Amino acid sequence: MVVPHHASGARLARHRLADELAEVVPAALLADLVAVLAELVGNAVRHADPLPGGVVRVAWRLRTTSEGRQVLLRVTDGGAADGPRMRTADPDAVDGRGLHIVSGLASRWGVDRDGLGQSVWAEFDPAPERSGLVAAG
Repeated sequence: MVVPHHASGARLARHRLADELAEVVPAALLADLVAVLAELVGNAVRHADPLPGGVVRVAWRLRTTSEGRQVLLRVTDGGAADGPRMRTADPDAVDGRGLHIVSGLASRWGVDRDGLGQSVWAEFDPAPERSGLVAAG
């Protein structure tokens, strides 16, 4: 899907992802997917140029494995002079934590660049099934 290179783009992408995957992936995974997608689209809007037409491209792919559903999110923008990188944020800073959130929730993430721009992707491995047992601590 394409969304505007504007703050509203993250909201549109979140809602579409949640609507399409609500019945397909566990609720906890969906919450992580929505949070990461919001970060990636927000970063594209704040830090990168738009694609032609003033848009950002958003995509997701599900793959079923023997362990469950694996999900790949990808956000493509027109690129920026400096690529995405994790920053150290001061405790009082209002930004600078987005890629730490992505790194903490996704199994892995990265950046692909081509002549048209860049894609930031995040991959989520299937969560192991819960046995219902609680470990003593």
